[in-house]
Amino acid sequence: MGSPAERRGDARELAAQLEREGVRTLALTWVDTAGIARVKAIPAARLAYAAQRGIGMSPVFDVYTSEDVMTESEHLGGPSGDLRLFPDLDRITVLAAQPGWAWAPADRYDQKGEPHPACQRQFARTMAERAAAAGLGLRMGFETEWVVTRAPTGHDPAQDDAFEPLEYPCTGPAYGMTRIVELSDYLRDVAEALALQGIEVHQVHPEYAPGQFEVSCAPGDPVRAADDAVLVRETVRAVSVRHGLRASFAPSVVAGQVGNGCHLHLSLHRDGTSLHRTPEAAWGLAPDAVAFLGGVLDALPALMAVGCPSPASYLRLQPSHWAGVYQCWGIENREAALRLVPGAPDDPDGGHAEIKTFDGAANPYLVVGAAIAAGLHGIESGARLPDPESEDPGTLTVRERARRRIVRLPGTLTEAADRFEKSAPLHEAMGKVLHGAVLAVRRAEETRFAEVSDEELAAATRWRW
Repeated sequence: MGSPAERRGDARELAAQLEREGVRTLALTWVDTAGIARVKAIPAARLAYAAQRGIGMSPVFDVYTSEDVMTESEHLGGPSGDLRLFPDLDRITVLAAQPGWAWAPADRYDQKGEPHPACQRQFARTMAERAAAAGLGLRMGFETEWVVTRAPTGHDPAQDDAFEPLEYPCTGPAYGMTRIVELSDYLRDVAEALALQGIEVHQVHPEYAPGQFEVSCAPGDPVRAADDAVLVRETVRAVSVRHGLRASFAPSVVAGQVGNGCHLHLSLHRDGTSLHRTPEAAWGLAPDAVAFLGGVLDALPALMAVGCPSPASYLRLQPSHWAGVYQCWGIENREAALRLVPGAPDDPDGGHAEIKTFDGAANPYLVVGAAIAAGLHGIESGARLPDPESEDPGTLTVRERARRRIVRLPGTLTEAADRFEKSAPLHEAMGKVLHGAVLAVRRAEETRFAEVSDEELAAATRWRW
């Protein structure tokens, strides 16, 4: 972090700059184990203090569920204890859709200045540093999908239920230009706000479900990618509010409809050279890229407890819905859980992989950290990729899937959490405090929603993310 004096000096300069730009308040965010972005806001003039001393926050949020219910793990829970939130001064961003506000992601430390063992952002950074120590460079990025509805007048959140009427502000078909025409001002403002905040938008377009859109942004280092995922989501939310709309990033907005994914894209590099551009190698992948992706594919059943963290996630995970519900990979196969994108042949930096299974309820810092941990374990253990699949596994017979050794990924959070609990590589990478917190929250969510209908589950969670 640098010395307290250095941080305080840098922060004073930043606070003065924010003052000149009309910023009065700074939101310090971290994302909890349930995928909720939590916040402490401070006057911008207090930035120097926050940079030197941190801002207090209870560690109990590591074991909060998506419904703000406190559970507990072996190491976390209860009213005692305190942490300090330290803003990342390099990521302070003036918020284009919230005049007078700026944002910064926060790292969490204890009162003695030691890293909090359940800090998800520092976990992501530690995994990226492990990869760098092994000579691997990683670039990552998220696709963010959301559903937008009109905000009801005089809305009472207590009235949200399975029969809540949802009024969509657009009626055009999936991927149709009609939706762009209907919401052109809104989508222009989303793209403009992101650009003003330093987020490079690659594309924004309508998606499949009613009122659904997607924005894809430029990749970056793993921690930056996770930061950007948070900033993109909150920017979309803020622009939506200014247009009288509500944005939901939940994995299932309406039971039975296509849900919101949050796919992770990643590429591997060594000494500045893409490992997806190896001449004469199978699929163009260098051996380390094969082993890394093989490790991710092998770990996917356990990774789903990280990337598909809500019982509602499993409403979205249906065959033949481009959600990647089978444990297989393929070249440009949108039904495979792991999709290889070769890129243009003449692009020396082209080529990457996409994990399609993950959704918007996931903590992006946990996602990037866990994916790196699985990939590095793949390299250490000499993991391999099976033959790629070019068909939709959901259309194959049970016998044919068995012949090809294609298995269905966990169909419930309980099953995914069981696999996560038994994953030695993820336990080692996360450490007992963070691993235990993830497992405790997943078990609490399982219990809470064990007896509800699909419609009730979607309604209970649609506005949590």
